[in-house]
Amino acid sequence: MPVPDLTGKVAVVTGASDGIGLGIAVRLARAGAELVLPVRNPAKGARALEVVAARAPGSVASTRELDLASLSSVKHLSETLLSEGRPLHLFVANAGVMTPPERTLTTDGFELQFGTNHLGHMALIGRVLPLLQMGEARVTTMSSSAAAQGATDWDDLARANRYKAIRSYSASKLAQLMFAMELDRRSQELGWRISSNAAHPGTTYSNLYASGPNLGRTKPSPIDGIFRRLSTIGVFVQSVDSGLLPALHAAVSPDAEGGRYYGPDGLGQFTGSAKELKLPRRANAHSDAARLWACLKR
Repeated sequence: MPVPDLTGKVAVVTGASDGIGLGIAVRLARAGAELVLPVRNPAKGARALEVVAARAPGSVASTRELDLASLSSVKHLSETLLSEGRPLHLFVANAGVMTPPERTLTTDGFELQFGTNHLGHMALIGRVLPLLQMGEARVTTMSSSAAAQGATDWDDLARANRYKAIRSYSASKLAQLMFAMELDRRSQELGWRISSNAAHPGTTYSNLYASGPNLGRTKPSPIDGIFRRLSTIGVFVQSVDSGLLPALHAAVSPDAEGGRYYGPDGLGQFTGSAKELKLPRRANAHSDAARLWACLKR
């Protein structure tokens, strides 16, 4: 898809060390955006900068340190960006972890998927809100088709009683989707001049299918091999270059709007180009979205 001229725009893309995040970063850089890439692993971040420089000659990109599973790390990055004082024009909340086999906690005691995918991004966006307002930014949150099966267990957000990897993942992606919609509603009501939407990549084979399921394992997870084989024959699984299209559309297309949800247009939303989707029923629960938003005040 064509990307409009982004010269003079500053774009933050989390999870851009590889996969969809890196693919989006390259497309934004080619269009002239200056990239800020928060990364957990400095070595992978350095390699990502090399890829951006090779694929988008003359572009400007830098990394910042960020561990979304640590609220102190989120605070440190936000304070760094605020001290720099530059308006942020695009923010793609892409980083995430998927289905670690055993219940794992963030440094602050939250279940890892909920804490990383949702709480870390929510805290970062909330802290840099003044910079997003200055840039009249568009914020795009990467959700998942799994959000449609998600449910919020308000009595056990840390999943201390019953941990099931896919249920926790689905809950985290539902929370991200609700937050994206709530951010847009509040921006409209309060005149923040921020547009917030969400997207999902369908079934896109990337490192996400290996890093989470293999966490703590001594042997590779079967799911990684399954999806690797499916990706080679193009059955229900697509490449990163295709999977990034819904989020890229949501982030930069003049036709994309706030308060909307985008995903693949193919059968079952597994693969395809970007189209607007109907929100899952639970993502329309405004009271739950407001309740999640209240976590920003804690």
